[in-house]
Amino acid sequence: MPPGHYALATEKHFQLHRYWDFDYPETGAAGAKRSDTEYAEEFRAALEEAVRIRLRADVPVGCYLSGGLDSCSILGLAAKHHPEPIRAFTLTFDRPEYDEEKEAREMAATAGAEFYPIPMRQDDLADKFAAATLQSETICINAHGVAKYMLSRAVRDAGYKVVLTGEGSDELLGGYAHFRRDVLMYNREGQDPEVIAGLLLDLERLNPVSRGLLLPHGEPLPLDGVKRLLGFVPSWIETFSARSGKLRNVMSDDLLANFGDRRGYLPLLSDLDVHRQLNKRDPLHQSLYLWSKTMLPNYLLVVLGDRMEMAHSIEGRVPFLDHHLVEVIRSQPPAMKIRGVTEKYVLREAVRDVISDTIYRRQKHPFLSPPATLNPHERLSTFMQDTLRGPVMASIPYFNHKKIVELLDSLGTMDEGAQVANDQILMHLTSVCVLQEGFGLAT
Repeated sequence: MPPGHYALATEKHFQLHRYWDFDYPETGAAGAKRSDTEYAEEFRAALEEAVRIRLRADVPVGCYLSGGLDSCSILGLAAKHHPEPIRAFTLTFDRPEYDEEKEAREMAATAGAEFYPIPMRQDDLADKFAAATLQSETICINAHGVAKYMLSRAVRDAGYKVVLTGEGSDELLGGYAHFRRDVLMYNREGQDPEVIAGLLLDLERLNPVSRGLLLPHGEPLPLDGVKRLLGFVPSWIETFSARSGKLRNVMSDDLLANFGDRRGYLPLLSDLDVHRQLNKRDPLHQSLYLWSKTMLPNYLLVVLGDRMEMAHSIEGRVPFLDHHLVEVIRSQPPAMKIRGVTEKYVLREAVRDVISDTIYRRQKHPFLSPPATLNPHERLSTFMQDTLRGPVMASIPYFNHKKIVELLDSLGTMDEGAQVANDQILMHLTSVCVLQEGFGLAT
């Protein structure tokens, strides 16, 4: 069932009907002009109500807490409506650029919450990689899904059954770095080109963990068809296309000979209502729509959301995906989502009184576990190396095993940026092997 649809089935017919979609306003559509304060108050009222009703339960309700604006906003608002201190569960990592314990601990103190850190090491991720991947039933590009799998287990072991989570905010409010890149590149009216060029360089410099994941790294495959259809190429599609170029380097010659000329984004777009949902929309709204129709249901809510929580019978509640809240933010102008290089502007202003100053001023950092390639002597790297050099990888006909081994052998000669970018390819391949073996796909 596609999101926002229902089905009618009889003995003779089966019909799908769409009952909801984003329906972003057309660019330049007339609407009542309001101040930033009015927009923030409108958003705050809708978000606070979404949080309040999700606190209803006959069991204790906890919160997932990172050092990001989304989960901190949820915790700050939840604390206002909860009679007891809320327990906040936070994953911690042993590489500082991926660890948010300091910010999360400060936020827990601000909200009067009970801080519950859960240390996560490369050995832990290696031990549970297969179980988490089979639970998700899909390919992953980072071990962050494994970390969420183990987080839900820790929540269960602590005696909790329900948690509030921050998923969905980035999809509504342009939280990821590639959305900020879109605004800089395609909303340039009245802006100095030299200033924009400097801001784009700063965006790349300040988001090293997003390189190749959320920001382009390397040359993308041809995307002329996407540009003709949309009028521009969303940065996330450019990023994914460049990643697929790296993946082609290890594909089998037979696969490339038969399918190498396919343009996968055009069939994807043909399945969406481009005419009614994307035409005449702001580039940011187009990017948000496409991401929400693809990555949100098929990866984020699978690898990082509901399946990882239900692996240990945890109910994850997502206030940001309340459809009343979505309808509020979709009607607000793009500048309330991204203002300059500040993402989620209206959220920051709406919850400023319930979050710490550190969180208010902090830029978005995607939730990722430290790449295996940066920790070559840890067990996750060993698991990846052994898996990709082994017989399961060699048995999969879509890939060239010799080229994969050559890539593994060359990791030590790469700079850190290239290692991070290639880690996503190697995690992709490792999860393919787990699915191949775990589900007996070759038999």
